[in-house]
Amino acid sequence: MQLSIIVIGDELLLGQVIDTNSGDIARHIAPYGWEVSDVQAVGDEAGEIRRAIDRAFELSDVVITTGGLGPTKDDITKGVLRDYFGGELVEDTAVLENVKDIVSRRGFRLNDLTVAQAIVPTSCRVIQNRVGTAPIMWFEREGKVLVAMPGVPFETREMFQSEVFPQLCKKYHSDVDIEHAVLMVTDYTESGLAEKIASWEEELPPYLHLAYLPKPGLIRLRIDGAHADKDFITAEVRRAAEELHTMLGDAVIATEDLTPAQILLKECTKRGLKLATAESCTGGNIAHELTLVPGSSETFVGSVVSYSNEVKMSLLGVGKKTLADSGAVSLPVVYEMAEGVLRATGAQVSVATSGIAGPGGGSEEKPVGTVCMAAAVAMPDGTFLCETSTKHFPGNRSRVIDASTTRVLIEAIKLLRKL
Repeated sequence: MQLSIIVIGDELLLGQVIDTNSGDIARHIAPYGWEVSDVQAVGDEAGEIRRAIDRAFELSDVVITTGGLGPTKDDITKGVLRDYFGGELVEDTAVLENVKDIVSRRGFRLNDLTVAQAIVPTSCRVIQNRVGTAPIMWFEREGKVLVAMPGVPFETREMFQSEVFPQLCKKYHSDVDIEHAVLMVTDYTESGLAEKIASWEEELPPYLHLAYLPKPGLIRLRIDGAHADKDFITAEVRRAAEELHTMLGDAVIATEDLTPAQILLKECTKRGLKLATAESCTGGNIAHELTLVPGSSETFVGSVVSYSNEVKMSLLGVGKKTLADSGAVSLPVVYEMAEGVLRATGAQVSVATSGIAGPGGGSEEKPVGTVCMAAAVAMPDGTFLCETSTKHFPGNRSRVIDASTTRVLIEAIKLLRKL
């Protein structure tokens, strides 16, 4: 099944806002055998929106729009959809009660513009937005469906996954069963991984498909299978995943769609170990990734963001001589940072980073993108097991920080699995 997406808003065309909704939708529907056939970005102009809808319906039976449903005058999508599908704009009592509840819970005062969110076309079926004030509107015509959703990414993500997509699957039911498996792979470039498994991939049967979904330091391999026989395709997807796992060995760090932070937290939790971070160039980003995981407080105890040498020495116990002899961006320094944060927090597992994220600060010996990192474990006999490495990451400042975060988490996962 295919659907088209229309993202609406002048701010998208001006580059003031980046469209993430279409990517979120595409990623969510792919494992179910659905595909995005087309994505259009249009401004807040009635004619453009109507033409985009016409084009989308030529390509798909299902259209998702995001944006243009706010309470201000520049948000005109609701009126355009009323004109397109017919009906009148009326106040919906249930929507108004939902709006009042949302506004009250957020501690704001209800005003006339927010009340106007409850005015919807009579030609639509409303799906109550549990996380925002803009109602979701479901329109149907000649067997085709258009669902108008808010532009706020977390609202669209939550409501599409929990309400809209399940209803679409129910309406457009398929007898074909879709199964999938995921392997999280590290230590390969995308091209290197493709070369490694090329002969295996060439022999895949037509009912199986392999997708490469890379990001810095990690590649998500997804095996999708589609067949009318559920038991058959389930067994085939499992078989293919096991074959890949055998071929790639320890490069597979998870057989679930998990982030490195989730994987490390699971590894620590099952061993009953607490985790801490000592960060310089990553500036707390590792801790941020860890605390994005629900329940992380059971394992993650805290972080020391030691950006200055003074903080490295005073809070983590890094030696003044170590800094003088080796420099802040060095293996001896991250070694002492990793051990220092274990002593400071009482955790048993730690990671540490110190590097040059750029754009300035590099040298011929230590160019921009140089990051030293360490992973450490406090052993039962009171000693520390610590492994260090130096990496060189390309790209701008944010990319270096993200890549460093991913890599040091993976280093800690690997260290724990050696024990």
